[in-house]
Amino acid sequence: MARLDRLCHKLIGPVYAPYMNLRLDTDVLLCILLSLLLTGCHAPLQSPLSNTQPTSRALALAVLAALTTQDIDQLESLALNGQEFREVVWPELPSSRPERGVPVSYAWNDLHQKSTNALRRLVSRWGGRTYTLLDVSYDGETTHYETFQVHRETRLHVRDASGEEHEVHFYGSTLVRDSEFKIFSFVVD
Repeated sequence: MARLDRLCHKLIGPVYAPYMNLRLDTDVLLCILLSLLLTGCHAPLQSPLSNTQPTSRALALAVLAALTTQDIDQLESLALNGQEFREVVWPELPSSRPERGVPVSYAWNDLHQKSTNALRRLVSRWGGRTYTLLDVSYDGETTHYETFQVHRETRLHVRDASGEEHEVHFYGSTLVRDSEFKIFSFVVD
């Protein structure tokens, strides 16, 4: 216990002793240290999601802008990348449980390949045209996970340059986390 006393006084004592008119014993120092650690645990973390949009409408507008210029890199940046999938999504998916035996690399490679193929078909069919966004909705179910939701079958109501309106599924699922919107996948079922 004497060793712990010396360690506590060495770590915390110099910081708090000048401000306190009491003898710092081990219990007080441990309470202060615990308080500091718990406060640090609640500090805001930088989001592991990159290039998110603040609303579903903003995400759809970013997709339409990139689709108009046929900017595949920009479109890909609006969707989950491998690191985001591994760090944010995978730990919460039922298929990540050890008894399922599905490696994260397999799940990501499968999702990424299908999404990339769907993206290339999207740009080939709809790219290079200008659209005005009228509305965004979701035709499919929403699945709630611990830290995010996935809205399926994202539907955009758009008007083309000729004034004709279309109901289109340019991307399949939208991930929402802490008011950040990102494409989960370009796959449209």
